[in-house]
Amino acid sequence: MAKTIRIQDIAQHVGEEVTLEGWLYNRTDKGRLQFLQVRDGTGFAQCVVFKKEVGPEVFEAAKGLTQESSLIITGTVRQDSRAPGIPGGYELGVTGLCVLQVAQDYPIQPKEHGVEFLMDNRHLWIRSQRQWAVLRVRTTVIRAIRDWLDDHGFANLDTPILTPAACEGTTTLFETDYFGEPAYLAQSGQLYNEADIYAFGRVYCFGPTFRAEKSKTRRHLTEFWMVEPEVAFCDLDQLMEIGEQFISYIVQTCLRERAQELVLLGRDVNHLEKVVPPFPRISYDEALEMLAEIREQTDDEELKKLLEIEWGDDLGSPHETELTKRFEKPVFVYGYPTYAKAFYMEPWPGRPEVSKSADLLAPEGYGEIIGGSERISDPDLLLERLKEWGLPREAFGWYIDLRQYGSVPHSGFGLGVERTVTWICGLEHLRETISFPRMLKRVYP
Repeated sequence: MAKTIRIQDIAQHVGEEVTLEGWLYNRTDKGRLQFLQVRDGTGFAQCVVFKKEVGPEVFEAAKGLTQESSLIITGTVRQDSRAPGIPGGYELGVTGLCVLQVAQDYPIQPKEHGVEFLMDNRHLWIRSQRQWAVLRVRTTVIRAIRDWLDDHGFANLDTPILTPAACEGTTTLFETDYFGEPAYLAQSGQLYNEADIYAFGRVYCFGPTFRAEKSKTRRHLTEFWMVEPEVAFCDLDQLMEIGEQFISYIVQTCLRERAQELVLLGRDVNHLEKVVPPFPRISYDEALEMLAEIREQTDDEELKKLLEIEWGDDLGSPHETELTKRFEKPVFVYGYPTYAKAFYMEPWPGRPEVSKSADLLAPEGYGEIIGGSERISDPDLLLERLKEWGLPREAFGWYIDLRQYGSVPHSGFGLGVERTVTWICGLEHLRETISFPRMLKRVYP
């Protein structure tokens, strides 16, 4: 009896009779030969049905297959450098075929479709080779995130999705009724992570987060996945060292394990191969000087206008894009203005108008992939900040307690999975990096 295998393991079974379980991705009719491209979730394999080598019922069944028909197919694995697929270079000489269902009128054909049509049919679009490749990279990114953190002493602790107060301001919250009291979908698990470090030292949470800002840019989703490591006895410089080691591991893991998917996506991996420590670091002040130089050197009036910025403003996408053009690796920008960032960030020694914060900007114009800071550890300063930001003291009583009982310097950051996958895959928009994206006016399917 033929052994059932996964396509990703086909190279290990050359000369053996095996069985594949999957779906027809495409079919080419060459008369006496039927070339079936079959996918099973782990890869794509060419399966060749030769009329002389199978019974008439098998050959007619193969001829009647339509896109996305489900099937079980048996044959002998052959090595052939011309055979397309992932992994390529192997094909199946078919000896048997069982058709489970012939799909009728599959709506996504091998032709151009509009984005809105594809998004309306996202539940089917994810079967396409490109979307499959993107989401395969995503699964590897997620596993690499967990592997690095688990291997470096971080405890994975879950934090609430429903929270009584904002983490980073009240204007981008989804409010819900919690048994008669207002509650909010979490923007971040960070504040709860700060409690966890006093029990575990190094922790991370990993889950969905929500932002209600009405943004239509290619860098925003209303629901996205974020990993947030938090570290006790850690200052900003140590945090940036952790960040560069972390990001490098993720990228190099994808290069090693998802090379064929990246090739399929047309990604120039030369850029990714350069993502190794150390990463360059520039201050916010230096970033503004660079932007001023770029404005002076360009004749593009539109670009000059886009790059206008005053000290105290946060960097926007055009600023980040132009800055990263000067670097081959991700670059840390540190020391952002205090009032451009969240309330909990430690002030810079001797410069209270500057926070001990850092964003990691991906090269090639992909923007921020890490945002982090050293946290305020002094309870009196934290109370002062809450008052300045107009945040209710009563909602943060437990958070203030953390500074009353054994406070230590501590730091952390958040990394958005979708932005990271967008950069690694070289995509134009985040909507392809999660199975069912949630965007402004997009909550179906």
